[in-house]
Amino acid sequence: MDDLFASQPITGAVLTRSDIKRLIGAAPRTLIDCDLQEADLSCLDLTRWRFERCNLRRSDLSGAKLEGTVWQSCRGPFANFAGANLSEAEFIGGDWNNCVMRRAGLTATRFVGSKLTGADFTEARAMHIHFEEVLLVSAKLPGFSFRKETLRRVDMSGADLRKGDFRMTVFEACSLREALVAGSRFEGSDLRGADLGGLRLVDGGLFRGATISREQAGQLLGELGLNVR
Repeated sequence: MDDLFASQPITGAVLTRSDIKRLIGAAPRTLIDCDLQEADLSCLDLTRWRFERCNLRRSDLSGAKLEGTVWQSCRGPFANFAGANLSEAEFIGGDWNNCVMRRAGLTATRFVGSKLTGADFTEARAMHIHFEEVLLVSAKLPGFSFRKETLRRVDMSGADLRKGDFRMTVFEACSLREALVAGSRFEGSDLRGADLGGLRLVDGGLFRGATISREQAGQLLGELGLNVR
């Protein structure tokens, strides 16, 4: 009987840390339309839990075990995932603006249709990460690796991408407008599907080895003060 109840989703509840700890068992749980605003969930093991349309505004999930979790259409502005393990997690839709992903484990993590404006990914450990239809406007991604990834409809306008690894990355309908890209590597990348407007080319060889369009080439030379005729 306990196993039967454990398989039922929790719906419409206001939950605290003590409530969540009581729900932790052998099987992952599903929370739907639950309120976890400002909840302290740090260091808990929520592996493969599923969250649907939940409110996680300013919740603390730092150091939590969140492998294989699913976050669908949730609202988590300013949520703290610092040092959490989010390997193979999926963020589908939802608003995560200004969330903190510092030092988080992001191996094979997927972000689809999500708002991550102002998010902080500093020192995150990312491999085979997937971004599609994502807002990363003004996000902090210094030293982040997108190597060999395909980015689809990702807006990184004004983002901090310094010393990023974009080698062999393909951009499709993306924006790097006014992003900080000093020290980044773009060898073998295909930038023809990216808006490069407003980039400050402090290093003239920044895009050496990358593929760009003729129009983009004129745009970049214009940023250097050269007239292209």
